[in-house]
Amino acid sequence: MTDSGSPRDPSLPVEPSLPDAIAPESGAAPEPLDGVDPMDGVWDVVVVGAGPAGSSAAHAAAAHGRRVLLLDKAEHPRYKTCGGGIIGPSRDSLPRDFKIPFQDRVHAVTFALNGRYTRTRRSRRMLFGLVNRGEFDLRLVEAAQQAGAVLVTGVTVTGIEQQGGEDRRTVAVTLADGRSVQARAVVGADGSASRIGRHVGVTFDQIDLGLEAEIPVPEDVVREWAGRIHLDWGPLPGSYGWVFPKTDSGTLTVGVISARGDGERTKQYLADYIRRLGLSGFTPSVESGHLTRCRTEDSPLSRGRVLVAGDAAGLLEPWTREGISYALRSGRLAGEWAAQVAEAASPTEVRRQALNYAFAIKAGLGVEMRAGRVMLEAFERRPHLFHAAVCLVAPAWRAFARTTQGQTTFAQIMRQYAAARRLAAMASR
Repeated sequence: MTDSGSPRDPSLPVEPSLPDAIAPESGAAPEPLDGVDPMDGVWDVVVVGAGPAGSSAAHAAAAHGRRVLLLDKAEHPRYKTCGGGIIGPSRDSLPRDFKIPFQDRVHAVTFALNGRYTRTRRSRRMLFGLVNRGEFDLRLVEAAQQAGAVLVTGVTVTGIEQQGGEDRRTVAVTLADGRSVQARAVVGADGSASRIGRHVGVTFDQIDLGLEAEIPVPEDVVREWAGRIHLDWGPLPGSYGWVFPKTDSGTLTVGVISARGDGERTKQYLADYIRRLGLSGFTPSVESGHLTRCRTEDSPLSRGRVLVAGDAAGLLEPWTREGISYALRSGRLAGEWAAQVAEAASPTEVRRQALNYAFAIKAGLGVEMRAGRVMLEAFERRPHLFHAAVCLVAPAWRAFARTTQGQTTFAQIMRQYAAARRLAAMASR
């Protein structure tokens, strides 16, 4: 995709007059600077949500020479319920020269089957890295600003208005204070409960509940966990637990996830898991929960000049519920195609660019999600087979390691290895 180099609209705000970030008090309207209100004029691209998907979209659109406004209701850094695992596909999707604020580098995994049959596997090469989401997300926002995006925090987006039908040249992003922002293209990246996703019509066929505790521990406990994570295949269908050490900050991120609807049993699983790990004597600094949502396969990814990415689009790996790489990859694609939508002069061209975005998502992340659904279905029925495979079968462990390192995907494994297909078929019976 190329930058069409369209002339500047004289109604747009003047770049040098805008600060890197404008953060009003909660619920208050941003104050104009030097007589310029960042909400005035028409922006090429407005991105709603400054998580990994939104920041990636803002970075990509700004790098294509578009005038980009990035909106978020929270100021960074902020806490996010997430293990913070940065796997190979996440690393490969980051902006050039981005410095990942690793808290730890993982070279070993201890597997357990609901607390039993424990086995530790090790890799000479790093499997993946661990971050605190507050710091990681802040650096992504800063990268988007350095690319030219303007950040405004403390504003809540309440909806989208495409008046006069989807053929209108601009879109109105409405705010809680009654004002609106005009854009030639919008990227919705406002999380799993996305208002923009509802406008587009995103639907979900899998909703899971994740519970997490950030547990500060003494230095000797931190050293015991350094470079190693714990994965426990849980007692509920499709559930598992994790321990991700954040060595630099002296905490362990301990969490579990299972299908929504088993809330009390999920809470009990987390309590039992912490107790079995010998961590119940430490007081968590944060306890939180979060719903993850996977899109139905035919769910829309756009409506008119509005695209959705990341959690707002329901883009998530169904088995592991890994979402950071999906957010980064879909956000970057959404930003690139939003830059094209912003330049589209006709309804036909808008539809063509939106379809291009949908095709790019479905051809990549969509294929991976389809394979992940097969894996989840098999795992729900026969978790012990998966446990035995990664613990005892060298090719299965290597496939797990290569997936986390970004050398392969579940879809490629299913295509290339008959043993993987047999395992999935055996588990599904």
